[in-house]
Amino acid sequence: MDSLKEEFEEKKNKLKEEITETKQDLSKSIGKGVSATKSFVKKLMIGLLILGILSLIGFFLWGNYTYSEGTRSGHLIKISKKGYVMKTFEGQLKLGGIDMKNEDEGLSDTWSFSVTDNSIYDKLEKMQGQKVVLHYKEINYSMPWQGDTEYFIYEIEEAPH
Repeated sequence: MDSLKEEFEEKKNKLKEEITETKQDLSKSIGKGVSATKSFVKKLMIGLLILGILSLIGFFLWGNYTYSEGTRSGHLIKISKKGYVMKTFEGQLKLGGIDMKNEDEGLSDTWSFSVTDNSIYDKLEKMQGQKVVLHYKEINYSMPWQGDTEYFIYEIEEAPH
């Protein structure tokens, strides 16, 4: 009976050791998995952040790309500084032509534009009501702090009468 008891105790202890070893192996395996997952998630987040930054840079470059350049002439009818937070300079030029929708006004085809340079804004303010030639660049997309339109004035001439 004692030998049976000893044999039982021996097997019991051996089984405890095997369970302890299995627990430790399992714990190491889980730890490696958690570590690998954390490493992957960290690399993924860094990759997404870099991709997001590069996408923003690409969007700004595309948005500010000059699509066309040209001139427009007409009577300067409006120039103003507007906006709640981001103040921009906006203006309108009366080009001429017939507006069939508004018979009372007659010639009234208008063109809206934006100005980014303070000195050009000051010149335009002094020339309001006069006939002018505006040199502009049209960009793909104007950011909120640039202006309301995609047309930006970079030079002004007084038009010949």
